[in-house]
Amino acid sequence: MGLFQPFDICATGMTAQRFRMDIIAENIANVSTTRTENGGPYRRKIVTFKEKEYHAGIPNFRNILNEKTMHYYGNGVKVSKVSEDTETDFIMEYDPSHPDADENGYVRYPNVNTVTEMTNLIDASRSYEANVTAFNAIKSMAGYGIQIGQR
Repeated sequence: MGLFQPFDICATGMTAQRFRMDIIAENIANVSTTRTENGGPYRRKIVTFKEKEYHAGIPNFRNILNEKTMHYYGNGVKVSKVSEDTETDFIMEYDPSHPDADENGYVRYPNVNTVTEMTNLIDASRSYEANVTAFNAIKSMAGYGIQIGQR
């Protein structure tokens, strides 16, 4: 494991959770969008993460050793995809005066549930905070290690 790898792992977690919060904010901002560029109502977006892969560089002893022992360590996280929620139905509301109402007077609103989005936002925020806490703990341990090395 490299000296800065724990910092990198925390940083990837913070970056991924920040991106997730941005997508959640986009979902909330479009809760009433009945017409997008594609013509239909806004569809809720979902962020999916996966483990970041380890890439070895030039084959030397250090890289070979890291490759062989890397299965014991994580490499962080990355956003693997942002997909649209096609499983949840649009919300149908009767409003015949709305410009996007169908022939029966119903308007299709986005499949965004504000309570669900706020719950996801709290989860992402707490995950971000956990990564910050881990980053600060690692920074503190590294500082103590430097102090011990100076004695």
